[in-house]
Amino acid sequence: MLDLMPPLVKVDKPWGRFEQYTRNLPSTVKIITVVPGGCLSRQYHHHRDELWVVLDPGAKVELGEKVLEPAPEKKLFIPRGTVHRLSCVGEAAVRVLEVSFGEFDEDDIVRLEDAYGRR
Repeated sequence: MLDLMPPLVKVDKPWGRFEQYTRNLPSTVKIITVVPGGCLSRQYHHHRDELWVVLDPGAKVELGEKVLEPAPEKKLFIPRGTVHRLSCVGEAAVRVLEVSFGEFDEDDIVRLEDAYGRR
């Protein structure tokens, strides 16, 4: 349930393949960059699911009760309501491609813990 959102379509091509995760649906795409020693809030959302694709080594992800150190290219699906946090434990910044499904609003972040004093 928490590890991977299966692609809607997976198509093999002569040069490799593509995986399509959404088609004609509302979604928001961004790349999150976390500096060494930095971490996002321990948080959850009411109105969106997220698919994270790890782009760099050095990511630590708290996902529900699990603590993961996913390798680059690992995909993690985070259903709405699931507590999660991203940290950088490597010596270089870590990037994660985030695709949000549903109603995207930064005010939908419910922070349970924050290293920077935000609410």
